Amino acid sequence: MAYKFVDNYREKGARKKLVEILKERGISDAKVLRAIGKVPRHFFFDETFWNQAYKDIAFPIGDGQTISQPYTVAYQTELLHIQKGDKVLEIGTGSGYQTCILLELGANVFTIERQENLYNRTIKVLPGMGYQANFFLGDGSKGIEAHAPYAKIIVTAGAPFVPEILLKQLKIGGILVIPVGDEKSQKMITVIRVSENEYDRIELDTFRFVPLVGDQAW
Repeated sequence: MAYKFVDNYREKGARKKLVEILKERGISDAKVLRAIGKVPRHFFFDETFWNQAYKDIAFPIGDGQTISQPYTVAYQTELLHIQKGDKVLEIGTGSGYQTCILLELGANVFTIERQENLYNRTIKVLPGMGYQANFFLGDGSKGIEAHAPYAKIIVTAGAPFVPEILLKQLKIGGILVIPVGDEKSQKMITVIRVSENEYDRIELDTFRFVPLVGDQAW
């Protein structure tokens, strides 16, 4: 992990190219693209691999986890329709890259990670980059009920089903974005809480995430 925060013209230029690639792939939300263009993704890589940071690929970050592909981050973020001040629950902090994108959009982020090594790394790296979130260590499949309800919930790992406990932590009108399927591939699902007991569910494109592990998952 790089703790030497250097962001020069080469990296900034690479981010601009990445934004153009995402536009070509169908990402159209200007605020999301602006956030992708601002967050220095190479800070989440060991310096040896900085040349991989602005490719549209996922990359291993240790503990069997990956930093998500930029397209996937942009895709999920676009579905959330983040408004400034939204209270957002992120299930699976991972590297913290997605967290930074949400923060750039003005969200108040509550993020939970079950892998202690990743958690310990992220709580050092993000503040060092100037990003402040509410970090938690624990089983994200159960959400963080103490701080509910949330305007938006994003799950960054593949789940076998949509956990009921997460739906109940959405406020009325809130949006949950979660990949659901088996351990090989998942469909991106958007759930909108219409009323106390009513939810609209939309099934979208196929992705491949690391498994969501926990009491309400694998």
